Amino acid sequence: MYVPRHFEIDDVDRVIEFVDAAGSADIVTFDGERLISSLVPVIWDRSIGENGRLLAHLSIANDQWRTTRTDVPALAIVHGPQAYISPSWYPSKHEHGRAVPTWNYVAVHFTGPVVFHPESEWLRDVVTRLTDKHETGRADRWHVSDAPDSYIEGQLRGIVGVELLIERVEAKAKLSQNRSEADQAGAIEGLRGDAAVGAVEIADLMARGAFANRV
Repeated sequence: MYVPRHFEIDDVDRVIEFVDAAGSADIVTFDGERLISSLVPVIWDRSIGENGRLLAHLSIANDQWRTTRTDVPALAIVHGPQAYISPSWYPSKHEHGRAVPTWNYVAVHFTGPVVFHPESEWLRDVVTRLTDKHETGRADRWHVSDAPDSYIEGQLRGIVGVELLIERVEAKAKLSQNRSEADQAGAIEGLRGDAAVGAVEIADLMARGAFANRV
């Protein structure tokens, strides 16, 4: 990932919060001829090693797990909100015209070797952890144990576990930190009036000064 210093998220707690809130990642692997990607819900387990591991699962019918070259590092991409930034929103554009469009976004990349797990107990643990993450706090929440055990066992035979052992974490928040405060304020106002998906979320991050590294 290309990460200029002023866009780098160097606060580990903020990276953790972002990944936990996003909840999913594109798992990208190489099969010897081409790159293959699947979007999956993930858990960042930080209990082992320096960077921890990403845990997920794929459908057993998804050939990605069969064809992946495990001697080539995998990449997991966690996406946040993103939005187009119009130069017409910048006061500086009206002063001197030296402004061009850009794209604001937040993303985290994890790189490392990947291991696939067919073991029933391993899968049950990951499925339970994913369920607990997304069901906790819901009224009348669902537990894995709510379904008959034989049914769960049958469902587990239809998936395979994914364990990405994280060697590198790269985190980027491109939120106009390289613009003046006036231009940032103009972009926030423009985004709040934009109906595009992600525009208001990006405006909120900018307004809160989230991930704010100044040039």
